[in-house]
Amino acid sequence: MKTVLFALLTGSFLFTACSSGNVTVDNSLQHYFDSAGVKGSFSLFDNGQGHFTIYDLPRYRDSLYQPGATFDILQSLIAIQTGVAKDDTASLTPDLTLGKAFRVRDDSSLAGFQALAHRIGKDTLKKWIDSLQYGNKDMGADTTAFWHDNTLKINADEQLGLLKKLYFNQLPFFQRTQEIVRRMMPGENNSSYRLTYKIAQGTKEDGHAIGWVMGWVEENKHPYFFVVNLESADPNKDLGATGLAIAKEILQQLGFFQGEK
Repeated sequence: MKTVLFALLTGSFLFTACSSGNVTVDNSLQHYFDSAGVKGSFSLFDNGQGHFTIYDLPRYRDSLYQPGATFDILQSLIAIQTGVAKDDTASLTPDLTLGKAFRVRDDSSLAGFQALAHRIGKDTLKKWIDSLQYGNKDMGADTTAFWHDNTLKINADEQLGLLKKLYFNQLPFFQRTQEIVRRMMPGENNSSYRLTYKIAQGTKEDGHAIGWVMGWVEENKHPYFFVVNLESADPNKDLGATGLAIAKEILQQLGFFQGEK
């Protein structure tokens, strides 16, 4: 385990940490990925201390992957902000509301967000993606599911910055808009902690499965933001379940879930 110093910039989110000793690279966390038969990275930001704990720094900082269903966060913000969707009760299809589409992990969710993207329109989506400097900003020629087809890509650092901005109402959207999107995110809540997350899975150009589990854990009103990125040569492996298990195991090792943070 070693400590390094660097500045993290997440596009227009400008998520910067540059104090001495603000990053701990913890390669002991590799065994959680090895045990699950996957590759990946883990990052945790302690907002109160301004400190990062990271496994596989190059993958976290430099590697871009399709956002998959994590793009639901930004698309929902755009839809509510522009009035395309009033709130999480808005219907995307006859049987699917925005809130339900955001929480479920199946083909109906993708179909719902494809319908929502059509309503928002390519020009509006492009304007927001460009203004927020979201990932590589590439929507490609086909806008039906650019967040799933390896056109639009983002790194884990930018994902972490987006989460932090969303939590503190620091994105360029109305506070109400950000509150609604936070409310839609699934999770766990008890007297010791609140765990909030968004899960995504897709397929890379080489056929490998790619996944995200990202969110925050709160104890004693202190938020900690985390991102798990993972990859498997098995395209049928459930990286959502695997990633969530890895996130919980690492967070437990780091002392969470006891209400003592």
